[in-house]
Amino acid sequence: MINEYRIVQGLKEGDQQALRVLYDHYSDVVYNTLLSYTKNEEDAEELLQDVFVTIYETASRFRSDSKLSTWIYRIAVNKALDFLRKRNASKRKGIFSSLYKKDSGELQFDQTTFDHPGIRMENVENARFLFAALSELPDKQKTVFILTQIEGLSQQEVADIILVTTKAVESLLARAKCNMRKKLEKFYPERGMRL
Repeated sequence: MINEYRIVQGLKEGDQQALRVLYDHYSDVVYNTLLSYTKNEEDAEELLQDVFVTIYETASRFRSDSKLSTWIYRIAVNKALDFLRKRNASKRKGIFSSLYKKDSGELQFDQTTFDHPGIRMENVENARFLFAALSELPDKQKTVFILTQIEGLSQQEVADIILVTTKAVESLLARAKCNMRKKLEKFYPERGMRL
């Protein structure tokens, strides 16, 4: 366990060692969260670096009215959602630019076969359908689903991260599950009720 107060003070003073300790402690969970949004390891790694640069640069604004982990998740979620909005805006400009990569002829934005590295081999196919359905959810539902169901955070922690009530998180999660169930039933009609 790290001493959050000491780490935050170090960051506010520009101590790069404090950033290293923070990175070592939180980088895995932040990376997994970002990967759940981006479905691309390179994008998640790039966003991971961006998250920790932002933490370092904005540490002076951290007021300690929430847990350090809450602040870190909030930055990560915002970076991931901004990234998705930019990527989706690029997709919509398809009329004016090619959808295919110039060098390989592959689709630039096809993420339907994403294999999360943390998924066991026997669950890879299920995870592909899950992440494909997840990518179609509205941002808040997606965030609540990722943070509670994939990252295992409590509803209170998620409420603190996205600045809503726990009742709102509960409602968003129920809607996310309902929407996911509808999307996944076409792949698994016999299992649709278990999500």
